[in-house]
Amino acid sequence: MASFTPITQITGRYLLFPLSLVLFEFATYIAHDMIQPGMLQVTEEFAVGPEWVSSSLTGYLIGGIVLQWLLGPLSDKYGRRPVMLGGVLFFLLSCIAMHWVASIEQFVAMRFLQGISLCFIGAVGYAAVQEAFDETLSVRMMALMANVALLAPLLGPVAGAGFLTLWGWREMFTLFAVITGIALFGLWRRMPETAGNRELSLSLGSLGRGYWQLAKDKQVVGGSVALGLVAIPMLSWVALSPVILIHDEGLSRMDYALLQLPVFLSMIAGNLLLGKLAGRLPIEQPLKLGAWPVIIGLVIAAVATLASSHSYLWMTAGLSLYAFGCGLVNAGLYRLTLFSSTSGKGSVAAMLGMLSIIVFAIGIEIAKFGYFTGGNGLFSAINLICGLAWLMLVRAFLRERQRRTQLTAL
Repeated sequence: MASFTPITQITGRYLLFPLSLVLFEFATYIAHDMIQPGMLQVTEEFAVGPEWVSSSLTGYLIGGIVLQWLLGPLSDKYGRRPVMLGGVLFFLLSCIAMHWVASIEQFVAMRFLQGISLCFIGAVGYAAVQEAFDETLSVRMMALMANVALLAPLLGPVAGAGFLTLWGWREMFTLFAVITGIALFGLWRRMPETAGNRELSLSLGSLGRGYWQLAKDKQVVGGSVALGLVAIPMLSWVALSPVILIHDEGLSRMDYALLQLPVFLSMIAGNLLLGKLAGRLPIEQPLKLGAWPVIIGLVIAAVATLASSHSYLWMTAGLSLYAFGCGLVNAGLYRLTLFSSTSGKGSVAAMLGMLSIIVFAIGIEIAKFGYFTGGNGLFSAINLICGLAWLMLVRAFLRERQRRTQLTAL
């Protein structure tokens, strides 16, 4: 079994690993965010309606579910490193294959295959980071990694709008493949091996029993669902904002891109504040602080859009406040959920990823239904409901964590 002592101080030797991982994560995100301004171009080329715009993200997220159940335990047994490298190579090849799609169904199918990369990031990459670094450093590292990853939705719409003035949407995927190739080289050079136990069984019966135990753990399930719920307003905004702003409000692609800036800059600010607070406050405290802007921001967006369906500026303002709170809560909740069980971290990360992505996909489709049925008002109301459900789950999660801590101390 592999033995690895968690890193307590970052050095240049170990920095290349998280940088390469986040570059791969950046590539997988920008593969969606840069194409978003061109999704109406994609639907026009394939002669389908705008309701297909959000299907790109839905297919991508569903792809992120299908192999999580296997990859986590697989990396527990054979190690994080070989599984991660294989996943990065798979994404690179699927980007190249996008050049030959000839219909919207093939496009969404290829997005589904590309979405499988999310399985490797969540079940393998994040677990490796949590194992490679101690608690304080891992929370700071995850917060900083989230900021780099957020450059994708921040820069993606602007870069995509500019890219499409010079080249077509297919050429974008060549760029994504090049970025992924650089990440693959960095991971091959510096990713440490933090796991590996050849004695673990990968039989279906053994895997089933392991996941059944995790499914009965209210902390793992509650934390995973909470992580999914708190991300739905952000993801539904990413998926539907081209339709809301460009198709229905008549804004230009550049105006659409600029309205993404306050939302994602706010989330970056929340992540930066979390990095400052890590190690100075108990890990639960940022969750409590972040709950205020999350809920207040979603209330502002809901009230404004229910009063006027064209209040997209107020909706953007509310989502920006929500995004700041979201940046404060994500990394800490992920860490608490991952270590709430004594099971192999690959399996726990896989369970966490599957549950949260299922919630993502269902939430985006419900938000999509709400928008096309009731406009911005119903869309924002659904986001607020997700935020309130997240708040209830987090409160229950923290109460149970306190109870378990007290029992352990006895």
